[in-house]
Amino acid sequence: MEQPQINVEYVARLARLELEPEERDLFQGQLDQILSYFERIRQVAVEGVEPTAHTRPVYNVFREDEPTPGFSSEVALKNAPSSADGLFIVPRIVETS
Repeated sequence: MEQPQINVEYVARLARLELEPEERDLFQGQLDQILSYFERIRQVAVEGVEPTAHTRPVYNVFREDEPTPGFSSEVALKNAPSSADGLFIVPRIVETS
């Protein structure tokens, strides 16, 4: 099977990067090495191997959703730089014309 090729110049243009010729050559060589490594991985015989997401079995990773008491307004506002009437005061970010 022919090894796939990634065009570094095309990818750089998509990413709006300006590469020097030396960088293009360097990155092209690195990408070719990565793709050849993936080709070696594809050749590994995996027939009959069950796909896994974890190296160890994971069972019942969910817990019951139990309500717990939250912070009171006073505790929540304790470290706020600015507050008034039980509310956080923040800088205005919307400009009106």
